[in-house]
Amino acid sequence: MEVRRDVFQAIADPTRRQIIHLLADQSLNLNSIAENFDMSRQAVSLHIKILHECGLIAIQTQGRERYCKARLEQLTEVAEWIAQYRKHFEMKLDSLDTYLDKLQKQKKYGKPKK
Repeated sequence: MEVRRDVFQAIADPTRRQIIHLLADQSLNLNSIAENFDMSRQAVSLHIKILHECGLIAIQTQGRERYCKARLEQLTEVAEWIAQYRKHFEMKLDSLDTYLDKLQKQKKYGKPKK
C-alpha cells in the first residue's frame, strides 16, 4: 500500500520546515543540509525523501552529488487554505480594536452613564 503524502504532512515537522528554509535561497547537497542538524545523515535523508515525495523539493544529481532545491510554489496549497481563515481572524481583530477603542474612551472621558 502506497502512502499518500501531502504538503501539510511535510510542513507539520519542524525539521522539514527548517530544511525548506535552508533551501529557499539556494540549492544544497545532502551533506550541506545534514550539517545543520543534530541527527544522523540517514535521518535527514528520510526528511528529504518526504519533502521530495510531497513535491516541495526537487533533487538533481550532479556527478556523485545530489542537490536539493526548494519548490516553494508547491506551498500555494497551504497559502490558499490559510487564506480562507484570514477573513475570520481579521474580523476578530477588528472587533478587538473596537473594544479597545471603547475602553480607551471610557478611561479618557470617564465611564458613560446609563
